[in-house]
Amino acid sequence: MADLEITPLNALHRELGAKMVPFAGYDMPVQYPMGVMKEHLHCRGKAGLFDVSHMGQVILRAPGGYAEVARAIEALVPVDLLGLGVMRQRYGFFTNEDGGILDDLMLANRGDHMFVVVNAACKADDIAHMRAGLSGVEVEEVTDRALLALQGPAAEAVLEAMVPGVAAMRFMDVGIIDTDFGDLWISRSGYTGEDGYEISVTEDQAEPLARALLANEAVAPIGLGARDSLRLEAGLCLYGHDIDTTTSPVEASLNWAIQKVRRAGGDRAGGFPGAARILNELQTGAARARVGLRPEGRAPMREGTPLFASAEGGDPVGHVTSGAFGPMIEGPMSMGYVPADMATEGNELFGEVRGKRLPVRVAKLPFTPANFKR
Repeated sequence: MADLEITPLNALHRELGAKMVPFAGYDMPVQYPMGVMKEHLHCRGKAGLFDVSHMGQVILRAPGGYAEVARAIEALVPVDLLGLGVMRQRYGFFTNEDGGILDDLMLANRGDHMFVVVNAACKADDIAHMRAGLSGVEVEEVTDRALLALQGPAAEAVLEAMVPGVAAMRFMDVGIIDTDFGDLWISRSGYTGEDGYEISVTEDQAEPLARALLANEAVAPIGLGARDSLRLEAGLCLYGHDIDTTTSPVEASLNWAIQKVRRAGGDRAGGFPGAARILNELQTGAARARVGLRPEGRAPMREGTPLFASAEGGDPVGHVTSGAFGPMIEGPMSMGYVPADMATEGNELFGEVRGKRLPVRVAKLPFTPANFKR
């Protein structure tokens, strides 16, 4: 435990009775006394507060302002950033020369600079990657701010009462708002499938802000356990599990995140690592596909479960990358990779659990509808 980093909310987590676990080098809450199932349902029904301060916050600046930064970083991601509106953000991913994914991230146009949020486990590598690959761009890691996520149907009313103006934000808008808790960097986004916000706050104001949010009876603290089941139910990838350096964006069904201008025939087609493979797969399809999976019965099929085309014999045709019980769908749910010709909704496969092959069907993603603010 001594070598784990802590977030500015560590003492509050313990005060609230959290069960703490090591995660991405940090001491993090996996659940609170309410338990994972009730935390999940509370977030879907009201609002959940998540500590995501372990994630990396990075500011990119260049003499030519945002446009210069955007041109530079488009050499690392297959995403249209020059065309991103002011105070808007976009989901993207760093790719490698083989067309695999180094990390997925959020990138925001904040007028004269870019604000980037990266995954905790990849933070050091991502920052090194940007420093090596972005000539003439200053890469500043933000180390004096915490990051909170307020997610759920009550999130808008709760935050609007404390920070007037946030209700007018659209999905994927960003803002810098002066409040009683200092300047808050707010985005209307999140990774639960629910409407909500992510809020960057100075370290010294993180606990006062969290306490003020939790004082609202609609808000409950949510740990990593429910965070995982919420994003899986929403059909969202977890880096290092559903996507990694061996997975292309097309295999991962992330085609929607690659805008036309970066595709073949677009004004800024290619020019990013792995472009040859990715652009080809966008046109002709990938050999395998990420799919939703609904096992029969009540037991989840967890990560690593091999998938077979038949109940007996044959080699595995794919594998499960994430699995859990879905509280909203009241049954087990998984995601995984299968050959493209086996990815049709309703197709029956078999997952091998403790030496026994059990039926599982390809299912439509997300498992529960998204409620983003449009």
